[in-house]
Amino acid sequence: MDCKKYSRRFFEWWEARAIRRASCPRGPSNRGPFVGVLVGVLIGTTAWGWFGVYQPPSFFPIKTIITIPEGATLSGVANILQKEQVVQSALAFRFYVTIFDNNEQIRAGDYYFSERLTLHEVAERFTHGDFGLESVRVTIPEGATTYQMAQIFEEQFERFDTTEFLMLAEEKEGYLFPDTYFFLPNVSTSQILTTMERTFYERLQTLEEKIATFGRPVHEVVTMASLLEKEAREYDERQIIAGVLWYRLQIEMPLQVDAVFGFIEKTDTFSPKYSHLESESLYNTYKNTGLPPGPIGSPSLEAIEAAVTPVETDALFYLHGRDGVLHIAHTYSEHLVNRRSYLD
Repeated sequence: MDCKKYSRRFFEWWEARAIRRASCPRGPSNRGPFVGVLVGVLIGTTAWGWFGVYQPPSFFPIKTIITIPEGATLSGVANILQKEQVVQSALAFRFYVTIFDNNEQIRAGDYYFSERLTLHEVAERFTHGDFGLESVRVTIPEGATTYQMAQIFEEQFERFDTTEFLMLAEEKEGYLFPDTYFFLPNVSTSQILTTMERTFYERLQTLEEKIATFGRPVHEVVTMASLLEKEAREYDERQIIAGVLWYRLQIEMPLQVDAVFGFIEKTDTFSPKYSHLESESLYNTYKNTGLPPGPIGSPSLEAIEAAVTPVETDALFYLHGRDGVLHIAHTYSEHLVNRRSYLD
């Protein structure tokens, strides 16, 4: 077979067919309505699908913090948001951000959601760094221990790490200033400790001259102040008790402060039983002379000031009577009389 001749004939036939089809008038096509319906269905399906992914997921993470790590790509962020059910579709989120937000950079950080958001609202939040976090007010009472602080923070912050806080705060007992603070929900343990410790030293500067004049190391002053914080509420009473306790230290007599047992036992109970008096803890001021190794809580500025402005006295005993009045005694016999008169 002559392949070239056959090929030429085929192309001649094809060309003649094309000319003939072009010269013949064509009747109306019956495919028009079908194509129109098909296009309508496709458009409707696409619109309905887009509407679906535009709406918030059924299990949108309300009152939850979503973390976007540093350096995350748009694709990575989209996958995180779909996994956490912030958006219906990672692909739709990427498309929306690329088209409507000009592929703006997603801001890394912690995002908090108080309500369900549409795809548009989510995209706006993440491309504009609107974290949605409101400060949480936290009040640390005067005299609080780090253990008590951890309990307070744990109640306020869902993601608070108590174990980490207690570990990092172990050497900071007494040096975390009791005050009202405002922290973001995503605050880290180190940020809390840094803020509270910085506040302590800032406040302490107002007493710098008085502490220097008194002549005792700051650690001893803060430790004494933590005892005074627990032993009395009134400033003048704290000054009197400070005089008694400093005098006991001077003559190397045990301080015998009951308040330490609340610290030892990690409770708010300050009335020791006889079993407590035998505790081997270095904080037991009945068995050990001198100050405890460190503060038993966070003293107020007023308690610190009372510690360095004590009333000079040679009294060795004190108690608060049922009437709430402070009574001091110079001898144990006088102290027993006070007990019978004001407590029994």
